[in-house]
Amino acid sequence: MTAGWRARALAAGLWAGAAAGCALAAPSDASRFCDRPTSLTARQQDRLLRFAAVVRQELDTSGRTVALISRSGLDLSRFDVRYSHAGISLQASENGPWSVRQLYYACDESRPRLYDQGLAGFLFGTDDPAIGHVSIVLPPPAEAATLERAALDKALALRLLAERYSANAHPYGLRYQNCNQWVMELLATAWGALDRGRDGSPEARARAQAWLAEQGYAPAPLQVGSQLLMFAAHFVPWVHLDDHPAEDRYALQFHISMPASIEAFVHRRLPEAERIELCHDERQVVVRRGWQPIGAACEPGPGDRVVALD
Repeated sequence: MTAGWRARALAAGLWAGAAAGCALAAPSDASRFCDRPTSLTARQQDRLLRFAAVVRQELDTSGRTVALISRSGLDLSRFDVRYSHAGISLQASENGPWSVRQLYYACDESRPRLYDQGLAGFLFGTDDPAIGHVSIVLPPPAEAATLERAALDKALALRLLAERYSANAHPYGLRYQNCNQWVMELLATAWGALDRGRDGSPEARARAQAWLAEQGYAPAPLQVGSQLLMFAAHFVPWVHLDDHPAEDRYALQFHISMPASIEAFVHRRLPEAERIELCHDERQVVVRRGWQPIGAACEPGPGDRVVALD
């Protein structure tokens, strides 16, 4: 492979990491694949902190103690993807109110880990500080209570953690896992009352996936549109192909759990679930209640709340 092809394939691998959404935790001596520094000016940090304050206010006034939360990252609009990374926001988190329990890829260990991250830090995980979107889904009280118990149960959360990570992990495979798939399997274990307390990760995950299949969970295919991702799988440590059927690989598409597929599943199963979407640009924050999405340019519509950032 020429240097040019290798560079483009690496870019495709980085896209896969962003598209599948999981945060990359990279210490200073981590692999060059994980070095994605984001330098923020003081003004950008202030804007994101004020955005986080509005998000926290919405959570505080929701009357709930747990929420499914998703954020945007890289600009993936050409793939029709807005949200890439999901976690569970918990008011009672030991790490601080509304911290987000999530899976991340530990670059120095080359494996997935669970991480409780403050809300502001979660929102700082963006590659475009000028504009960003956050989606909050609030399950009904009964389902919220079971989800909160499951998410706060460290032993259960770890039982659902795979040993190997893949950004493009198949939703019905046990070989790998990504951050959104961990969230999906936690939802399944909570709402399906599946935890038996003693099983290891493969058994717990298999039971969760079986329940999801019974409930008709089927993420829409993500169109890759290029062979470069196939090349990237040979040397980018967080991209794998061997858990995807040959017909999907030939069609240059992958079935992957993404925030949109998680939200669609929750909305279909629990029509009374509530959704709050927030976005910011360099001037303002827009807050919308309901399942109608805000536009990509973060422009308010009728009934939206607007908070000035100037």
